[in-house]
Amino acid sequence: MLQPMPTHEREITAPVDLCTPQGRLNPEAVGWSRTPLHHCAMPGWGRRKKWEYWCITTPTHLVALTVADIDYLGLTSVYLLEYGQQEITRTALRPLAHGVRLPDSLATGPSAALGPIRALIHDTDKATRLHFSCHTPQGRLFADLTVDLPQDHQSMNVVIPWSADRFQYTSKHTARPARGTVRLGDRTLDFTDAWGVLDHGRGRWPYDTRWNWGAASGRTDGHTVGLQFGGQWTKGTGLTENALCVDGHLTKIGEELHWDYDPHDPHRPWRIRTPHSDRVDVVFTPFHERVDRTNAAVIVNDTHQLFGHYTGTIRPDQGDALDVDGLLGFAEHVHMRW
Repeated sequence: MLQPMPTHEREITAPVDLCTPQGRLNPEAVGWSRTPLHHCAMPGWGRRKKWEYWCITTPTHLVALTVADIDYLGLTSVYLLEYGQQEITRTALRPLAHGVRLPDSLATGPSAALGPIRALIHDTDKATRLHFSCHTPQGRLFADLTVDLPQDHQSMNVVIPWSADRFQYTSKHTARPARGTVRLGDRTLDFTDAWGVLDHGRGRWPYDTRWNWGAASGRTDGHTVGLQFGGQWTKGTGLTENALCVDGHLTKIGEELHWDYDPHDPHRPWRIRTPHSDRVDVVFTPFHERVDRTNAAVIVNDTHQLFGHYTGTIRPDQGDALDVDGLLGFAEHVHMRW
């Protein structure tokens, strides 16, 4: 029988700068942490990527917000899905990221966007507040959401080092309780029983990149569980973005996951597992596909994000294996030229 193994990756336990004063990767920043510890000022211009992505899910509907600054372009996007009913997507591109403001590091200042989509993300020690609004063919869309940060809740924070000039810091949060409302025209969607997932990114990326990302949050087998899975983009770097969060405690997974799915027919079930241990063995069954394509000269985006349910088993550091039974989340495969 395969047994779980501790990660070989270096754990960071004290604050550290992501970059040197020249804007290159600080070798002391390479590793992972259970809470955000990296200061992510990136001197220079031209290849920097900064973004905040939030996805708030309920059993019947979800909403996602992206605010991104990639130096030569700003992007703000809102996505609303009512399962089995309708989906709404609005995206605004801003040359040279005019009107888009992102702090260097997580929770060091508000993130904001002006223009056709107005957005404000504000962090406190105990929660993140999300406001955004825009016009849609179905009426004005307005959101007021709070994603709580429970005391001692841990997250997956890691620096992926391709080279001294190409690197990425990502802070991935799962299983954060959320609440609030979204209004669409004269309708109000309730987000009382909701969960928040965060992808906070700061780095300098290669121009052509492919990745998988999967996440889920909820209660299963008597526990609050968050799944955080990645693939493709971390291979060969010696680090991964894979982790489990069970009742707020993080289990870091140093193995690259095996993703078994058909990119030409992504509606078929996906199997995601750790090939050398019994940490993870789950099947993701999609019920909806979001296709997002952008072709704006220097940026080309081909995203296939599937929403569905995870079922299988996981084995955290603390305790026995847990059954995952229909945990709501998503899995995606993405190709970016940016």
